[in-house]
Amino acid sequence: MSGQKQNGKIIAIITMMFLYAMIAFVTNLAAPIGVVMKNDPEVGGSNMLAMMGNFMNFFAYLFMGIPAGKMLSKVGYKNTALIGIVVGLLGVTIQWISGFEALEGYSDNVIYLLGAFVSGLCVCLLNTVVNPMLNLLGGGGNRGNQLNLIGGTLNSLSGTLTPMFVGALIGELTKETDFADVNLVLYIAMAVFALSFCVLAMIPIKDPEQSKVTADTKFEHSPWAFRHFVLGVIAIFVYVGVEVGIPGTLNFYIADTSAKGAGILENAAAIGGFVAGTYWLLMLVGRFCSTFIADKVSSKTMMIATNGAGIILILLAILIPKTVMTSMPLFMGSSFQMAEVPVSALLLVLCGLCTSIMWASIFNLATEGLGKYTAQASGIFMMMVVGGGVLPLIQNLIVDVAGYIISYIVPLVAMAYMLWYAVFGSKNVNEDIPV
Repeated sequence: MSGQKQNGKIIAIITMMFLYAMIAFVTNLAAPIGVVMKNDPEVGGSNMLAMMGNFMNFFAYLFMGIPAGKMLSKVGYKNTALIGIVVGLLGVTIQWISGFEALEGYSDNVIYLLGAFVSGLCVCLLNTVVNPMLNLLGGGGNRGNQLNLIGGTLNSLSGTLTPMFVGALIGELTKETDFADVNLVLYIAMAVFALSFCVLAMIPIKDPEQSKVTADTKFEHSPWAFRHFVLGVIAIFVYVGVEVGIPGTLNFYIADTSAKGAGILENAAAIGGFVAGTYWLLMLVGRFCSTFIADKVSSKTMMIATNGAGIILILLAILIPKTVMTSMPLFMGSSFQMAEVPVSALLLVLCGLCTSIMWASIFNLATEGLGKYTAQASGIFMMMVVGGGVLPLIQNLIVDVAGYIISYIVPLVAMAYMLWYAVFGSKNVNEDIPV
């Protein structure tokens, strides 16, 4: 019997790992598919409209953040995960339908955006479940944390491969390129969601033990009473916008036909996907390396160092002319090859190392000293992921008006705020509030 339980636990862990990867897979579909949407004559080449898929994906967090937490307590972790999987399967299916030939004009774009929104609801639900479930399956403590680190690594790996895969499927953009050209990734997503549902449904998983916060716990205040939390909410909002906006806009920049003047002569969409994927790869490297120093270096110090470095990289990317080229190693299907890209693109890719540690660091600083208000704070944080849709939308509105490189003033200002937060805004000045 114990052997069966152990086997069931291993299968459950593997299933959670797949879901961890699916979170990044579904999230990172939006920006590279947006390259197809931008090429649609009905969209007229607008970067802002092309980023709407990404916006709808993150906009869903604003609606699902708090309900996801309530659902967790009402129906349990496993059932919430199963509901999330079903919603994800529905969202990806709607995106697949948008590629039907019978749909013309704006209708295919509208259906795709609906699918992106539904997929965002799924990702929010899964984000709420996966971390605590892996901690439960690992028995808590170091083992539970280790499983989450492995899951985070798979999440980053999936985020790395997705834009590369989509870019390779798109290849060279033409007027005939449409959503159906990326059906293969949608088929894979639907298959993994369906398989994950079947496996998870058959595995008996108990919910974690109830936390110290019970129905009898009195909340005299709320997380909003803490200044460092309020400022941290703003920091997490702009951070997710930076994390998504840098590679998403960079993908458009490289894939855009205007980039040909900077030296990219063919397969621009594919190269754009590979460049954006390299950003996510560096985030993976940064997350992996940070696990070795996190117990020795404070979140505040890491935030100061990474935001300082990010500001310098973005400033250089803005100031260096786009005609200045360099070679970057990119995985081009079966091997690594050197591709000519603007130096500014390389500098922006390096920002992936900087953004890799920010979510955990901001969360750590913003929830320090919150005590019984931490659970409420987590739900609010999940809602603020909507910044990953808002800031890239603003950035690409600037692209339409003033150009690609100047639009990076948006993540530049956001990083400047996060640097200020780490230095000054993260101090808890409300220690008199009982927690």
